[in-house]
Order: sequence, then C-alpha cells, then structure tokens
Amino acid sequence: MAIFPRPASPRSALHDLWSYFRAHRPHKWPILGLSVAITWLIVWVFVLDANTNTMPTRNQIIYVQNWDASRSDAAIILQQKIDLAKHEAALEKKQKEMQHVADMFGIDWREDEARNRARRQEALKQINAQLDSRLARAEAAGKPATGPAQP
Repeated sequence: MAIFPRPASPRSALHDLWSYFRAHRPHKWPILGLSVAITWLIVWVFVLDANTNTMPTRNQIIYVQNWDASRSDAAIILQQKIDLAKHEAALEKKQKEMQHVADMFGIDWREDEARNRARRQEALKQINAQLDSRLARAEAAGKPATGPAQP
C-alpha cells in the first residue's frame, strides 16, 4: 500500500504481531492485560463523560411569590425596601466569607473594599432616597396598585 513505508506492510505487521505472541516471554500477558485495561478505562471515562449534564432534570419545582393585585403602591415600595435590605445583608455576609478566603491566601483587599464600600453606600443612599420619595407620593395618593391580576 502506498501509505506505508517501503519495509512495512500490513502483512509484515501482522506477521510481526503473530511472531510476538508465539514467542515465549514471561512479561507478555501482564503487559497485554494492562494495555487492554487502560484502553477500556479510557473508553469507559469517555462514556461516563458523555452522560454528564445531558440527562433531563426530574420535576424541578420553582416557587413563585404570589401577590395580591389590590395591594397599594406603598406596600409594594415597602417590600422593595425590605428586599433591598435583605440583599445587602446577604451581600455583606458573602463579602466577609470572601475576605476570609483572601486573608488565607494573603491577598490585600482592604483598600479596594474601602473604596467599593463608599461607592456602594452612596448608591444605596440614592436608591433609598428614590424609594422614599416614591413611598411619600404613593402614601399621599393612597391608591392601590394598578395592573393585571396575577394567578
């Protein structure tokens, strides 16, 4: 065949393989077993990897908060303020955990944290001021929220 070099042909390769198996060598069978085991291990890992993250999830339940359609704008804004405070508390807790990890690895985070905390506090002050002004307008109007009723 043209793709093999001149001294090698499929017939001579098979003859060499057959002569290797006919010869008596004490290490022949353990090496053959090890090579087959390693080959099947590699194939088995690929089969397992092919099934990773491909199976459909079973009955994933998603909980949704259901709100009364007749609640007032003031109640909506108060809930937004409560949710913002909860989010900030969770963020603060996560930052403390990450700062502990950074301390373990010797990462200097204090300068960045001070700068980012000042920015975050300014943004929170503006958001709370905006929510407070909307709350004052909503309480002055005293109207319930308008919108489609939720199931």
